[in-house]
Amino acid sequence: MARVFVYGTLKKGQPNYYRMFDSGNGQAEFLASAVTEQKYPLVIATKYNIPFLLNIPGQGHRVHGEIYKVDERMLSFLDDFESTPSMYQRHPITLEVKEWAKRTEEEEEEEERPSLGTITEAFVYSTTTYQPDWPSRPCYENYNAYADHGLEYQIREARDK
Repeated sequence: MARVFVYGTLKKGQPNYYRMFDSGNGQAEFLASAVTEQKYPLVIATKYNIPFLLNIPGQGHRVHGEIYKVDERMLSFLDDFESTPSMYQRHPITLEVKEWAKRTEEEEEEEERPSLGTITEAFVYSTTTYQPDWPSRPCYENYNAYADHGLEYQIREARDK
């Protein structure tokens, strides 16, 4: 099992969240809400208004997202979904845990969780293959496809083929 940090359309309440729990893609379990330990530019780009985490540590904001535990099948699905390695690259990132998922008493006994504020690591899909103007775009600390930024996300099924 691997840990993956999602910050865009795969988060709860976002357009691609359902893909995280489609058993045909593999298994995923929500573990925690977290924020990147370092600042990164999270921008919205392309004609489809896709969120991209630019792999430029130290610029932008600490980015909020969610940590999931995924099996190999889901990790493979996510690699394909994120067009790895051409559009995004998967690599480890350091995160600060903000809130752990609620668990049953039985689960608590099986595995003790570190306290809030704990630093942990997970894979993230960020990019080094971006257009020259992307770093100068507005940066976000918490992506929401439905926010009032005026950049409507276009789902894959509606894009030009």
